[in-house]
Amino acid sequence: MERVAQRIDLPRSNQEEYLRLHRSVWPEVEATLTRAGIRNYSIFLADEMLFAYFEIDSATSFAHASATIAQDPKTREWWKLTDPLQRRVEGTPDNEQWFRLQEIWHLD
Repeated sequence: MERVAQRIDLPRSNQEEYLRLHRSVWPEVEATLTRAGIRNYSIFLADEMLFAYFEIDSATSFAHASATIAQDPKTREWWKLTDPLQRRVEGTPDNEQWFRLQEIWHLD
């Protein structure tokens, strides 16, 4: 299993809409995440920062899971609603929305 932590900013002016959307995440989007091998997915909010944590099944990789998710039309439609609400963190690669954090320690 691969653990992934990511962050992005969420301006206060966009928080109400972002939270509204996430109170009812589309079932098709959730199904795509599951199909891609994503498990134990959580998003947290602190001030204007979103922090996401999820795990990827050992049968796949981050790159493969990301590609599977990006190919889904319903997920791309979801991103058209959520991405404009977010503010990318400096240093985020051009082809990614969220900045991936480096894992430095873990305790089971």
